Amino acid sequence: MNYLAHLFLSEPTPESMIGNFLGDFVKGSLESRYTEEIRRGIDLHRKVDIYTDSHPIFCASKRIIAPERRRFAGILIDVFYDHFLAKNWHKYSDISLVDFSQNFYQALQDCQNILPESVKLRLPQIIGCDVLRSYQEISGIDRALQSISARFKRVNNLADGLEDLESNYQQIGSDFAVLFPDAIDYVTSYRSQIDIIQL
Repeated sequence: MNYLAHLFLSEPTPESMIGNFLGDFVKGSLESRYTEEIRRGIDLHRKVDIYTDSHPIFCASKRIIAPERRRFAGILIDVFYDHFLAKNWHKYSDISLVDFSQNFYQALQDCQNILPESVKLRLPQIIGCDVLRSYQEISGIDRALQSISARFKRVNNLADGLEDLESNYQQIGSDFAVLFPDAIDYVTSYRSQIDIIQL
């Protein structure tokens, strides 16, 4: 799952959203670095990644990626799934994507002091380009892939991955429509278990 999906699956609080967003940027022990709610968000992000990465539908989606880009298949499918979530947002949320995105951007600005430097440097782009809403359009996915590709130290062909989306658009969209409800159910079950433990 990419940014938008992780944010959707978080608790509807600024700290939980921040935690779920930071899951890709922080490593190791979190014990003394963030509030409990942010740590729970990071932990949920990690568990969702483990769940989806081993899901048969996600694995099938990765096999669609052209052989020359197969080593980036997980990254590409994560980003492609965010496109289908953004495009079909109204099917999953009663809150508009506009309002959801603005709430998240505000949370980022309010929590700047605790964000890793790598995230702080990207804030102007994330907010200024309205990254979450941009995923609705193919052009937004193209920009996302260009940005991810540029962060790799070595020359790579990840940015060419848009070809995989355009060539397999219906199949990847169908895969997402099956997997995402499973991910929602997984998170619901996980939260229920946490609530029981805390009683």
